[in-house]
Amino acid sequence: MKRATRIGWAVLIGAMAMATATTPAAWARSEGDVFGRHVVVAQEANAAEAGRAVLRDGGNAVDAAIATAFALAVTLPEAGNIGGGGFLVAYLPDRREVVAVDFRETAPRSATARMYLGPDGKPRARYRTGAWAAGVPGTVRGLALAHARWGKRPWAELVRPAVRLAREGFPISEDLASGLNRQLGRDEAGRSGRRGPSGDFGRLGDYPETVAALGRPDGRPWQSGDRLVQPDLAATLERIASGGADEFYTGRTAELIARYMETHGGFVTRDDLKSYAAHVRPPVHTTFRGFDVYGAPPASSGGVTVGLILNMLERFDLRADGRDSPRTLHRVAEAMRRAYFVRATRLADPDFVDVPVGELTSKPFADGLARTIGDRATPSATLADFPILPAEGEHTTHFSTLDSAGGAVAMTYTLEDSYGAKCVVEGAGFLLNNEMGDFNLIPDRTDARGWIGTPANRIQPGKRMLSSQSPTLVLKEGRVRVVTGSPGGRTIPNTTLWVVLNLLEFGLDPRAAVDAPRTHHQWFPDALNLEGGARSWPGATIEALNALGHRTRTIERQGNANTIVVEPAPAGGTAARIHGVPDRRRSTTKAAGD
Repeated sequence: MKRATRIGWAVLIGAMAMATATTPAAWARSEGDVFGRHVVVAQEANAAEAGRAVLRDGGNAVDAAIATAFALAVTLPEAGNIGGGGFLVAYLPDRREVVAVDFRETAPRSATARMYLGPDGKPRARYRTGAWAAGVPGTVRGLALAHARWGKRPWAELVRPAVRLAREGFPISEDLASGLNRQLGRDEAGRSGRRGPSGDFGRLGDYPETVAALGRPDGRPWQSGDRLVQPDLAATLERIASGGADEFYTGRTAELIARYMETHGGFVTRDDLKSYAAHVRPPVHTTFRGFDVYGAPPASSGGVTVGLILNMLERFDLRADGRDSPRTLHRVAEAMRRAYFVRATRLADPDFVDVPVGELTSKPFADGLARTIGDRATPSATLADFPILPAEGEHTTHFSTLDSAGGAVAMTYTLEDSYGAKCVVEGAGFLLNNEMGDFNLIPDRTDARGWIGTPANRIQPGKRMLSSQSPTLVLKEGRVRVVTGSPGGRTIPNTTLWVVLNLLEFGLDPRAAVDAPRTHHQWFPDALNLEGGARSWPGATIEALNALGHRTRTIERQGNANTIVVEPAPAGGTAARIHGVPDRRRSTTKAAGD
């Protein structure tokens, strides 16, 4: 998942038997934070309000997640979607059970392992844009599955707030106006598309149907406060509200998708759409410092990766060394390096590859890896028993919901890159994903730049591409304590990790836990990213890490971990204290609660 549209890690926390909530004296109230009986934290205000309205009307956390997700498909086009896919992890208070839904996109039936490679064996130019970059969408089927199993309110009631937002429009933020203008080529910055290892990744302005759907009607640049109206998307959502998920996969919308694919060189067919299925799978589970940590199962790598890192770090007393100490960051980086090596070599769609989740999240497996962590940085290439070749010359969203009965949902979904494949399905009004790029596109080529060619995640018909989405729940004694997650591509598990460590290991209050700087190591490229700017790490710590052999580099920001934290009621009390914490790394993020 790239940058944030994977819709990164969502956090939901539920506490049992909550009445009125009070603000703990130890938890300072910051601007934008919410304390309440039920809370939604999402990347866009209208979507968060849609979820809160459902909770007010008696819906549960699953209902609120569905309403929020459909609203984000209207108000956050860079990542919110009905043309993508993702993962949902939920706590069901009546059953005291954590469940997970996998609605990751799949490869079309016509897919082949080398379908995106040119005669030179490298990915073709613009392999990440246009209809041919899209996998079979899973979002609508996944939301419908969750609703059928655990929802309370009528399906149409949950979709229609999104219909209204699309039909009547909404005032856009400065952030959305700027993003659309860059992508549409309506300002100086928009004249150059995002670039990747194989060249120009394109932009919205390359596709007339996208300009028609998301451009300002008079052709001028968008301004903050302008109203974005999307009539084709409103009609599609109205059909979904009335006809359910089957309308998207076998009805008029399916017809529009298939026609667009055939006309524009895509691979997804009517049969691909008809045969798509979302799955309820067991969540990944581990423990850390006496807490239960639950995450998304494969084909997401998030749950295993976060769990494996926590298990490795549990043998060290990080709190004694201090959060900012070089030894703490060294150990965290080395644990990340090893977990991402396991990710690259062992994780994939469990319907195609044997993924031993129990082994990979066991304490003995983590202990074996942790014992190899020394006092200096480990060169990443030494972890592999196959050659690492020299190098040659993203977007997701997460949200969290918590209802007054203690039910919680952490949900991350994505189009992959920002605005996905950049193309809108003509007549349907929504963007397609470009998730096919999350497969290992060049078989047998793993290099120092970050191309991974290991077998487990190669393209196969009907296969789910490996994801980094990490919606996460933390429970203590059967009650939800933390709900979190993030967007950010391969950084997502490490962003989520830092929120969990800040709360459980270092004892930071919720706002400080989300605000604190983060790090990222993903095996290859062999570099340790450190957040800089206002959240920068101490200079002496960075110098010490370089002396230990780490190749450090500073990045502006990492992730957008919209989180909910619950403190149980004090002895003799009846009210749990619930803190909705929007991540201030994105100005549009909103917490809504009562």
